[in-house]
Amino acid sequence: MEAKKKLLTYAGLKALEDELENLKVVKRREIAQKIKEAREQGDLSENAEYDAAKDEQRDIEARIEELEAILKNAEVVVEDEVDFDKINIGCTVKVFDITFDEEMEFKLVGSTEANSLEGKISNESPVGQALMGKQIGDVVTVETQAGVMEYKVLDISRSL
Repeated sequence: MEAKKKLLTYAGLKALEDELENLKVVKRREIAQKIKEAREQGDLSENAEYDAAKDEQRDIEARIEELEAILKNAEVVVEDEVDFDKINIGCTVKVFDITFDEEMEFKLVGSTEANSLEGKISNESPVGQALMGKQIGDVVTVETQAGVMEYKVLDISRSL
């Protein structure tokens, strides 16, 4: 079975590649040093520093494996080729929240990059799915955990 493609913007791809490089080059070296220092303290059976360092090493290796899998299956959305007449990954979308009478702005990204605190919503989220392919002036109704929401698309622009 082929792994699902992970859609990423170029900025998201670069951030993941930078994190992977940092983990492999810097963090691995740091944790190897911590393990070496903890071993030098003697008895490993009651060595909390050694156990903590080994746990950290396991976490780092798991994250490296996760990042490599994401990058292996990454498909970069070329933002220069995105049609800004319709909402797509790589767009910044300004909507009017009819339910709460307020304007909101989202950047539509692949699920790997989603971060609601930064206003980045996934194309796979309920709101992202509802907005995909819509145009300025369209109204969408979305079933969310907070209830049914209505958004009117005000503007679609390039994210960069």
